[in-house]
Amino acid sequence: MLQGFRLLAIAASLACALPAAHAAKAARPAAPVAPLPFELAHNLGPAGEAALQALVDRFNGETGSQLKLTRLESGERPAALNLLRRYDVSDVLAQPTAFVPLHAMMTKAGQPLKMGALYGDLKAGAVDAKGRLVALPMLYSTPVLFYNKNAFRKAGLNPEAPPRTWFEMQGMLDKLQSAGYSCPYTTSWPVWVHIDNVSAVSGVPAATDKGQMTFNGLPQVKHVAMMATWSKAGYFKLFGRRNEASQRFHDGECATITTDSREHIDFQDAKGVELGVAPLPYHDDVYGGRQSSLADGVSLWVGAGRPAGEYKQAAKFVNFLLSPDIQVEIVRLYGGLPMTAAARSAARSRILQDGDRTLEIAYASLNGNGSKPAVRVANIDPVRLIANEELEAVWKGLKPAKEALDISVGRGNSVLDAKPGLKKAQPF
Repeated sequence: MLQGFRLLAIAASLACALPAAHAAKAARPAAPVAPLPFELAHNLGPAGEAALQALVDRFNGETGSQLKLTRLESGERPAALNLLRRYDVSDVLAQPTAFVPLHAMMTKAGQPLKMGALYGDLKAGAVDAKGRLVALPMLYSTPVLFYNKNAFRKAGLNPEAPPRTWFEMQGMLDKLQSAGYSCPYTTSWPVWVHIDNVSAVSGVPAATDKGQMTFNGLPQVKHVAMMATWSKAGYFKLFGRRNEASQRFHDGECATITTDSREHIDFQDAKGVELGVAPLPYHDDVYGGRQSSLADGVSLWVGAGRPAGEYKQAAKFVNFLLSPDIQVEIVRLYGGLPMTAAARSAARSRILQDGDRTLEIAYASLNGNGSKPAVRVANIDPVRLIANEELEAVWKGLKPAKEALDISVGRGNSVLDAKPGLKKAQPF
């Protein structure tokens, strides 16, 4: 009997203990959930990838995130974040449902963007009709003229007085050629520089906001024809449709080059080159004088159909990129234009300490109008290919400039009429 009472007492004590133990277990805080791994796809070269990896490592270290770099492959499903160069944006236009607007992702992640902070010149192709960000303009730039001050000295030119107009430049190229330079002048990104930007600086945009090509006016014809005479005289050498010419300037073979302002970073270690920078020259016989150049470049796009946890981490990375310290770091690593007014002030004060005036000259060239018009010929693959073909024909002496530009505009508009989605500056 006594043993039976003992058993009942033990059972009763267990019955009291089990709920208490359960309550204690329930009160114990849940283990923290590790952030989901997510990817940033890109197609940068080795140097750019190494610099991007440094940013990613810093982000992961500061936030505990698991962001990984991967290669951007055309036709494959986009990653959570995708770094697209100017010429890659046509992939977004071709498959808009594969991407989601940046502003929508940030809002769902509980970190809405403050649009007022974004510098106005950098909104081309990155905002929708309501002014909302569809992508982050991470590495934008504008064309400028880089020149080798040592080459100018050799030619008897003032290294502190670069040409302001294309007419002035022609006389300088003649002296550079006489001084022994077989490549007095070259250009990277010929359509971006000599169609989009020469048109904008001349006050006659290459395309309308509705996507109609219009780059066969008198100012554009005169400019392309002038370049043909330069090519025939040996003043101008064309090496490719992208940035192939930049290596020729870097190596000291070419004395001057028009290319993206961000390339001042790439030219810092050029052998025998003391780097000078000036605004893109203009034609002083165009009514109204020099107008603003355009900004464009590498932008960050959000892939569709990703888990909410990935988007939360992606939103953290976007805010990380927008901080002034990281913006200054991006300028130092890549040479892109700072995205916010605060970052611009910080970058300008620090970068100018190195004596580099590229940012100052680039912003002065944009003059608050770098996003107009939103449609760029260089960003529409089939039209850019047509324009490149026709420019090359003129500069090889195979066609007159007027005929070539008329053909470019006619063929380009036919392509756009057949694929109206390509006329948009953004896909949403």
